[in-house]
Amino acid sequence: MKNIIELTVKTFLFLILVSCSKKIEPLTEVGPVPNKHQLAWQELEYYAFIHFNMNTFTNKEWGFGDEKPSQFNPTALDVRQWTRIVKQAGMKGIIITAKHHDGFALWPSAFTKHSVKNSPWREGKGDLIRELSDACKELGLKFGVYLSPWDRNHPDYGTSSYVTYYQNQLRELLTNYGSIFEVWFDGANGGDGYYGGANEERRVDKTNYYNWPTTIDLVRELQPQAVIFSDAGPDIRWVGNEMGYAYDTTWSPFFRDSVYAGMPGFDKYAKGHENGTHWVATESDVSIRPGWYYHPEQDDKVKSLFDLVDIYFNSVGRNSSFLLNLPVDTRGLIHENDEAQLMKLAEYLKTMYQKNFATAATIKASKSRFGYSASLIYDGIKDTYWTTPIGVTIAQIELEWNTLQEVNTFMIQEYIPLGQRIKKYSLEIKTNGEWKHIEKGATIGNKRLIRFETTLISALRFSIEDSKASPVISNIGVYKAPKLIK
Repeated sequence: MKNIIELTVKTFLFLILVSCSKKIEPLTEVGPVPNKHQLAWQELEYYAFIHFNMNTFTNKEWGFGDEKPSQFNPTALDVRQWTRIVKQAGMKGIIITAKHHDGFALWPSAFTKHSVKNSPWREGKGDLIRELSDACKELGLKFGVYLSPWDRNHPDYGTSSYVTYYQNQLRELLTNYGSIFEVWFDGANGGDGYYGGANEERRVDKTNYYNWPTTIDLVRELQPQAVIFSDAGPDIRWVGNEMGYAYDTTWSPFFRDSVYAGMPGFDKYAKGHENGTHWVATESDVSIRPGWYYHPEQDDKVKSLFDLVDIYFNSVGRNSSFLLNLPVDTRGLIHENDEAQLMKLAEYLKTMYQKNFATAATIKASKSRFGYSASLIYDGIKDTYWTTPIGVTIAQIELEWNTLQEVNTFMIQEYIPLGQRIKKYSLEIKTNGEWKHIEKGATIGNKRLIRFETTLISALRFSIEDSKASPVISNIGVYKAPKLIK
């Protein structure tokens, strides 16, 4: 008996030794993958656009370019009011319209008279970009700039000398105001305008006229950490609408070099491409009001909490980022009505995310690779993850609770530094002892949020039905969001 016991102990210790000596193999990327600056940007998820410029004072969306600097004169401009509200709203940064299509510059540009230096605001000594950049730094907000390629004021627009002018202004913005997290290039280019008094139509080839390679190189040189948005990249692409809604299927991989917004059939490209050549995730832009600029007649048309929540779930919750525009008014303040709705959204999201019911569940996966167990999905560490054995592209993750849980929201995230992989999934919940189908879908990416009726459940099952390679899941959540009334 003694020999048997000794043999059993030795066998047990040997098995432990063998198990411990088994090497945990690192995973390989399934390209394309985001670079570190794209990853940092995607983690922001929700940030502010601020449209405030000459159009604010002319009550227009697109100025013609014949406006006078004297028309820009906010009566109580306070950028710290902007940053306070943005911070309290849970947003992570601000992108400001430094120059819109009318050509008026919100900083004292050395290359034009059409700027704040010739306005009555701050007696011509003001620099709104400086003020806002400093205010963002104070509260730890990221700062970005929008610089319209189109300029309906400049007399040389349409010639090569204007491109030099444009790059000179871009250089000013990228060298004088600290770290920039995003540079935003609008897709609206060419048409009728003032053009120094010519009052004519000027069309340009927007894919070639601006010498984009050198313009992009300038950003890379001066602000290497900045991501660049334009219709089709290079770092972030337009989601394809101005309603804030990403597609139900949204791939971050993209055939960047062969697609541009506005091309015939662009809609079929807006969802991205499963086997795209570059990582170019979407940004979902939308205004909190019908217009992008402030119009007093829209004070009672601020989006409802129902609408804002719906946009959040259909942008952040569909592998996109949520860029919400706040039209600053003629006082130079975010309007009270806009602030009220922003705070409602902030409270809603805070309440929803305050308790992750998944952490109280027992989690198991149908198949796991050695060293990448299912428990890593909800350990609170973003760089740990679960995956399946090599070649296994179909698997299930199941959560089970000892007591019934009243919930209505499911969240799941892929570990995107290794690529976007999942091609098909389904979600089920167990209620009254029976499994109930909730949703079938395609992509996950950075984050997928799935809503369902508030239900008492005992278990939840997420099934991966197809994947480009072994799926890699870094985070999971189950929540109870507050009830919404439309």
